Amino acid sequence: MKQLLTFSLALLFSQVVFSQQHAEQNHSKYVPPTDPQVQQKLEQWQTVKFGLLMHWGTYSQWGIVESWSLCPEDEGWCERRGPYANDWYGYKKAYENLQNTFNPTDFNPDKWATAAKAAGMKYLVFTTKHHDGFCMFDTKQTDYSVMNSPFGKNPKANIAKEVFKSFRDQDFMIGAYFSKPDWHTPDYWWPYFPPKDRNSSYPPKKYPEKWEKFKTFTYNQIEELMRDYGKMDILWLDGGWVRPFSTIDTSVSWQKTIPFDQDIDMPKIAAMARTHQPGLLVVDRTVTGPYENYVTPEQQIPSHYMPIPWETCLTMGDSWSYIPKENFKPARKLIHILVDVVSKNGNLLLNIAPSPQGDFHPEAYDRLKEIGNWMNVNSEAIYGTTGDKDLGPQGKLVFTHKGKTVYAIYRADEGEALPSKIDIKNLTLGKKATINLLGSKDTLRWSAENGTTSIAVPEKTAKLVPNSYAYVFKITDF
Repeated sequence: MKQLLTFSLALLFSQVVFSQQHAEQNHSKYVPPTDPQVQQKLEQWQTVKFGLLMHWGTYSQWGIVESWSLCPEDEGWCERRGPYANDWYGYKKAYENLQNTFNPTDFNPDKWATAAKAAGMKYLVFTTKHHDGFCMFDTKQTDYSVMNSPFGKNPKANIAKEVFKSFRDQDFMIGAYFSKPDWHTPDYWWPYFPPKDRNSSYPPKKYPEKWEKFKTFTYNQIEELMRDYGKMDILWLDGGWVRPFSTIDTSVSWQKTIPFDQDIDMPKIAAMARTHQPGLLVVDRTVTGPYENYVTPEQQIPSHYMPIPWETCLTMGDSWSYIPKENFKPARKLIHILVDVVSKNGNLLLNIAPSPQGDFHPEAYDRLKEIGNWMNVNSEAIYGTTGDKDLGPQGKLVFTHKGKTVYAIYRADEGEALPSKIDIKNLTLGKKATINLLGSKDTLRWSAENGTTSIAVPEKTAKLVPNSYAYVFKITDF
């Protein structure tokens, strides 16, 4: 155990972004919800715009990719290293023995919630269980959980419940990430047939009794989360290969590799979940249909405005999971990503991974604080807005809308001063329209000619605006 840990920490596992697994789908087949309570919840979710995602589990102790090193596929993100690299069975045993050393004594979810709120985040999605099957909550369906780790004796041992409570106390919408595949339970990876890939190790149609056990296991775990963990707004389901065979989209390369039907009866699961949580958003990722209430492009931003509910899930650094030396994106880039996403009518779900001790990297807190400073001045251009389908991106400018108000957001480069004149094409304003630069009380002069609105920006006005990673012009047309 210690030998593997030392070796792994010395080398680290390569952290590979595998966004090709969730490449942008054809969303023309999106199915809007019909339940009025779900519709209302979805409208609320679309106003909040900015959320926090956390991938956390025993894998943080090795500083490796979450779960995927267990998967016997020849893909970069599944790479194994260390003394058991050539012995999958020995590796899996050592990986699962991480349960016996998981003890995040610095765990303080109130600290996370306070920092996230200060950054302007308004919803949370927390990994209750990833593909490896390790549960960060007190499940009665398996012993493979945090409750049976050294941390299990801690008063805050039921990590998911504590996280949800802390963020709920700060008025966040609450989402539970849950992996449909489970590589620990023998009812999914049945040892009689060693797994060949990420899928069930046996064909469910040939062994229906085994598959029914897995369906019951999954149903019961989701019910625990929906029944026993307070008010829930989102059930965020990952592992899109667990799906009815009829839903496979053969235009998406990774879905072509799904070998057989892995239907877990989403109608039954969703109905049960909503008896406990009326109006619950169900996000069955990549499975287009009535249980994908919003879509979730991963580590990418769509190239254009999308009229459906959607969310980019993206890492603050390079990795979904904790690595000791993370390459965090600069605050300027993160803010530019946020405004790009919102201008295209989406939400941003930004991932930060806690350490094995139970805290974020100091740099993550720094980034949250910088984003918060910008949001303190400019958040009205983010919350409650709709994306821009009319003006379109114009160089460094993107746009959001709220009623008759247009927000023109200028994404400044490092060291760049705001230009003395901003030109916006195809914007027609009435004579009484007013334009202000958020962070300044000055009313700016503007003129219109040949379909272009030009805004004059005095240098003294631009200098009044703090944290100018992106400048926001508020254009109100009466």
